[in-house]
Amino acid sequence: MPTPRRFFGFLSATTPAVWLLLALSLGSAALIWLRPPTPREGLSLWVFAQPHRNAYVSVIEKWNKEQTDPSHRAECLLIDFPALERRLLSGLLSGTPVGELVEVERGVAARTFTGPIDDIGFHDLTDRLKEEGLLDIINPPSFAPWVSRGRIFGIPHDVHPILLVYRSDLTDAAGIDMSRIETWEEFFTALRPLMADANNDGRPDRYLMNFWPSNVALLDGLLLQAGGGFFDANERLVIDSEVNARVLASLATWCGGPARVALDVPDFNAAGNTLRLRGTVVAALMPDWLAGRWRGDMPELAGKLRLMPLPVWERGGRRTTTYGGTMLGIPKATKDFEAAWRFAKRLYLDPETHASFFRDTNIIPPVRTSWSHPVFSEPDPYFGGQLVGKLYIDQAGNVPVRTSSPYNSFALDRVADALLKLVDIAEREQASDPAALIEAARAELREAQHQTQRQIERNVFFQAEAGTSPSP
Repeated sequence: MPTPRRFFGFLSATTPAVWLLLALSLGSAALIWLRPPTPREGLSLWVFAQPHRNAYVSVIEKWNKEQTDPSHRAECLLIDFPALERRLLSGLLSGTPVGELVEVERGVAARTFTGPIDDIGFHDLTDRLKEEGLLDIINPPSFAPWVSRGRIFGIPHDVHPILLVYRSDLTDAAGIDMSRIETWEEFFTALRPLMADANNDGRPDRYLMNFWPSNVALLDGLLLQAGGGFFDANERLVIDSEVNARVLASLATWCGGPARVALDVPDFNAAGNTLRLRGTVVAALMPDWLAGRWRGDMPELAGKLRLMPLPVWERGGRRTTTYGGTMLGIPKATKDFEAAWRFAKRLYLDPETHASFFRDTNIIPPVRTSWSHPVFSEPDPYFGGQLVGKLYIDQAGNVPVRTSSPYNSFALDRVADALLKLVDIAEREQASDPAALIEAARAELREAQHQTQRQIERNVFFQAEAGTSPSP
């Protein structure tokens, strides 16, 4: 028979070295499988950002000196963001070990809220926060991304309000009084002379705003600033709202058509920084953390920049929005919740830690009792002596409340697709008035709502708990 002949042929062709390697591999696997796991001792904190780890080193050293029980001592592990996301999500789903405390970015946290509320892998902190009065000292909007179905699953690390940064050397030279600007329309009207084509190459020498439809985080922030968004307070879809349509039509004219004012100048790379140094773009949306990055990456701009509250979509409207965010969660697998809770409060409520972190990163804390620290009132030479900490803190309470829906990212991608289509229409039809695009915006948002609704309906557990109604 052919099968035995092949088998014996394989045996005769195989060298003793191959069999030795196979035996060693099987033996090693058996030893590993039979060896009992070494129990971990202490509290392991997982973080994904180097500045966070740097800020916690001294706090952890002091904490560990105070602990008489070795199981209460802490260590901080810096884990690359994609790796932390994979390990955390797989660990919460499978019950395999994760950190006793984990810092989680907004998008990752939302993914942990997908199933029934009892199956969320983090401890519900709502009652503990109420009992200890922490809801009264932490900026209320900062809790929103960590709330699912009325329960809080994390302590907020930050606020991340956004201000407008602009090249004051350019506006001052042109005699533009930025203090008189309140609305986006007034902003573009006042600064449009800076877009002159002095070298006669057929293109503006400068653009006024760093924005593009592919930057979904800024798109999300601008919609929220106007009072838009994709989910209401009861987690029902509102993608096709009129405010979303109006903002989308306006943004399309920012990026396309004869009245275009925006350019895509990417952050965190040399090409984008070169354009900024040249003054190719005059202004940008700047969350607190980005101000710290610019200071380190582009020291040449020191003294040439100023910050101001965002222009509004309508008079009397919100003059800030927000971008990003991190929470500290305690997984249900954590053996000693009380020790983890005490350590979490030491990390996230200490005013001196907040001050040190602001000096290093420009990130303001959500803990309102820390806002009176002198560091937040120090002049910043990089921004022409402005009190940068105070400027951001003044807007912290005004940041919009954000959804924690695990489907927000899906909805945002659909709306970004809609905006790209509107930009194409603005280019093709040479539309400069948002009113000319409003009907197309409404149609595109209805389609985005329909696609997102269908995606949500695939999750019967989340649909039932969130009160989502099936689409017709």
